Amino acid sequence: MRPWIVYSLLRFGIFAALFALLAVFLRLPLQSMGIAGFPHYMIAALAAAIISLAISYICFAKLRAAVATDIAERRARAARGDIDDDTAEEDALLDGETPGDPPRA
Repeated sequence: MRPWIVYSLLRFGIFAALFALLAVFLRLPLQSMGIAGFPHYMIAALAAAIISLAISYICFAKLRAAVATDIAERRARAARGDIDDDTAEEDALLDGETPGDPPRA
């Protein structure tokens, strides 16, 4: 599996877990201050985003480096003109050609 997919899924999973925990555990303290409903969930979402960002920055440095390497390799491949068959077929379809037609000049 591509590193960016793993990294994105891990970050989203950490955010979702933290959001669920914070939404539950912050309910009573925030209600006692008069904060309920939508602001309560916004505070939980903001806190979960900040905490998950810190966790991913500290704990997933190797995975983040792998994502950066993968992106750099894909850009270098595109700069050289090396494209795979799927990309060539998709480009042909977007240009209105059928996949077996020669390219238009």
